[in-house]
Amino acid sequence: MPLGMWIVPMGNIMAAYGRENLLPWMLAASAMTTFISPLVVGAMADQRVTPTVLMGWMCVATAGVLVGLCRVIETGGGTVAILSWAVVLALVSSPIWSLSTTIVLSHLEQPGRQFGPVRAWATVGWMAGGWMVSWVLHSDASVISGYAAAGFWLVAAVWSWTLPRTRPPDQVERRSWREVMGLDAVRLLGDRNHRMVFITAALYTIPLAAFYPYCVMHLRALGVPGQAAVLSLGQITEILTMLGLARLMVRFRLKWVFLSGIGFGLLRYVVFAVGGAGWVVVGILVHGLAYTLFFITTQIYLEERIERRWRGRAQALLTMLTSGVGNTSGYLLSGLWFAHCSQPGAGEADWRLFWGGLAVVVAVVLVQFAWLYKGQTSSAESSAG
Repeated sequence: MPLGMWIVPMGNIMAAYGRENLLPWMLAASAMTTFISPLVVGAMADQRVTPTVLMGWMCVATAGVLVGLCRVIETGGGTVAILSWAVVLALVSSPIWSLSTTIVLSHLEQPGRQFGPVRAWATVGWMAGGWMVSWVLHSDASVISGYAAAGFWLVAAVWSWTLPRTRPPDQVERRSWREVMGLDAVRLLGDRNHRMVFITAALYTIPLAAFYPYCVMHLRALGVPGQAAVLSLGQITEILTMLGLARLMVRFRLKWVFLSGIGFGLLRYVVFAVGGAGWVVVGILVHGLAYTLFFITTQIYLEERIERRWRGRAQALLTMLTSGVGNTSGYLLSGLWFAHCSQPGAGEADWRLFWGGLAVVVAVVLVQFAWLYKGQTSSAESSAG
């Protein structure tokens, strides 16, 4: 819920305070911290600290830093101050997603069947956050949404501390500096299939990074009210897809589930490029399929294919490659691309060109995964490959 309350309206918030030029740099600067933060915290959760306790404190830190960032934006702080707060926010918040995933999966007996319906509740929270921003707080372009999100981070912290505690699965007395930092997770890339899943996740995140910051701006340019609430429509299909994900993973090879997710990502940007408020709403509805069929499937893949003592680090490595490599590249490149599509004197941004260019990038990712990922093809494992 607090993620949706801050991430979705962020583009309009920065524009409302006259700092839209900082948006790609702010997002990229924060994303860069996820090159190391999730791995370190993931290693701690695997090796030393109870994951639920650790997540609670990360939520508290996130709440405090988010208040500081909103205050700097609200009072007209300088570029360095805004970017600095954004970096610290990413340091404390980026590991939370992989931590929560690890906690949930550790309590499921059949992750492939059970994770989708459980994970759907996170989507319900995201949607509720968007509704609160638009319909209750009326803060689609105000830092009020950030302050409210900070309050819900504190609620999440208290809830984390009430959860059943599980011991770290990989406890030993002495560790190398690589193990302490979580860098030993890189060895997971030695497996060809693991490597292709991790690399594709990073590449797919690059064009995906443009969705939330720029779609909300596109809606505003089209005169659509309540942009955060409208954007939450994508979570409806996300929930429906999660509820049916287990059945899809049983009936089809994992490769086809992955490819269908990327394919819907391509369709979403093609629909956006058509233009018009109605088409944009249709594209938003496709988002749930584009996200769930690839990224949630990836999380389940790691839980089922990675040795138990490595799973926290595997989820953290995924976060690093998507939120770090993918988002850093995506925010910077989409910012430059948006600037190109909004040349001075040309008036409104050329949204058809903007989304069409991103669609080409998604198409390239689709082709490379279809060509290079082999999966498991034996008769015994064909349904999971």
